[in-house]
Amino acid sequence: MLKNTFRKWWDLRLQIALLGLAVTAAWGVRQTQGAAVFEVYNWVTRPFHANGSGQEELISARTQELQAQLLELENQNQKLKELLGYVSGKKPQGIVAPIVGRSADHWWQQVTLGRGSNDGIKTDFTVMGPGGLVGRVVSVTPNTSLVLLVSDATSQLGVGITRSRHMGFMRGKGGNQAVMEFFDNVPNVKPGDVVSTSSFSQLFPPGLPVGKVVSVDMNKTPAPEAVVEFSAPMNSLEWAVVYPHSKQAETKDSQSQSSAPSEGVQQQ
Repeated sequence: MLKNTFRKWWDLRLQIALLGLAVTAAWGVRQTQGAAVFEVYNWVTRPFHANGSGQEELISARTQELQAQLLELENQNQKLKELLGYVSGKKPQGIVAPIVGRSADHWWQQVTLGRGSNDGIKTDFTVMGPGGLVGRVVSVTPNTSLVLLVSDATSQLGVGITRSRHMGFMRGKGGNQAVMEFFDNVPNVKPGDVVSTSSFSQLFPPGLPVGKVVSVDMNKTPAPEAVVEFSAPMNSLEWAVVYPHSKQAETKDSQSQSSAPSEGVQQQ
């Protein structure tokens, strides 16, 4: 009898102790905002954190890579759309070609296109870019074409002021600008005038946009000069459009030049 009474008393005391412990634990969690519980949880799950963090970093890096690739594709797609739109407005249709080679030593002199004789390109074909004239094809392989840029210092061509029809020849300066020397001693020209190829250009058809006048020096000797900024972005070309050049037009241009005043230079 005494034994049973002692056991009941002990069980009751144990229950009271457990209840007190639970109340104390609950009060501690409330006072610390569960910090202790989170610490215990972090300590138990710590071995898994490293792997999870590594996976998250890999996923984040891969996501950034895909986003960068998507942005680049969108940019290229936009440039191609602009070029295709540019081609659709021209007759005859041109050959769209990517620029696949450009030497740092000859950045303003020449570029290599990723299209060649297999695509119908021949030497002396005209090369245009977004905005205007880029150059002409000087050599061709089955799959590539070498283009002499109009920005090259050896590249010279007959041009004219669209507004006033005053003509002259233009030579590259090895940059995004060129110099136009007029035939007339008092040309009607001003900054902002549009410059295009003229009928005196032997290797380009007339009327192709070249650039615009940024400054004029009427006191330059032996003839007035104008600085022309190219309308095509020579420094950042990625694509170009190649057009055939009519031999009949070239012959006509040569005949026109023979009756014009001597320019003293070899023209394009």
